[in-house]
Amino acid sequence: MIEVNDTLQLTIEQGFPADLLSRERHCKKPVLLSEVADKLFEFRSKPNARIFQLDPVRVYFVHNIDDKWLFWGHAMIQSLTITKKLGPAAQWNEGDWVTSGTYKITEIYDPAYQKAFTLSEAPPDRNYFR
Repeated sequence: MIEVNDTLQLTIEQGFPADLLSRERHCKKPVLLSEVADKLFEFRSKPNARIFQLDPVRVYFVHNIDDKWLFWGHAMIQSLTITKKLGPAAQWNEGDWVTSGTYKITEIYDPAYQKAFTLSEAPPDRNYFR
């Protein structure tokens, strides 16, 4: 099975740039798109085989914090790689895949809109603000 996603939701371990994007710092001094626009970021180890909408179509960019979603804006996928997930003895279980790739951040929501958008769009059981 291949999933098709319009949302890139990442933990820090999967490649969310928490060193640049912190809700607390963003509320005090909003991060500007110009601070991240020219950077190419990597994501890794997304479970399952996934296809994300590719540039020039945006995906929503979400920080997964302890299974709670915080929407940050938009990203454009620059590359995708789907590989077999191998166990410690290099064994592979049928259907066990991981997706990795690269992305650019193309929009950052201001803090008030970030909260409103997250409250409106995140699944109720995964909403950062609930």
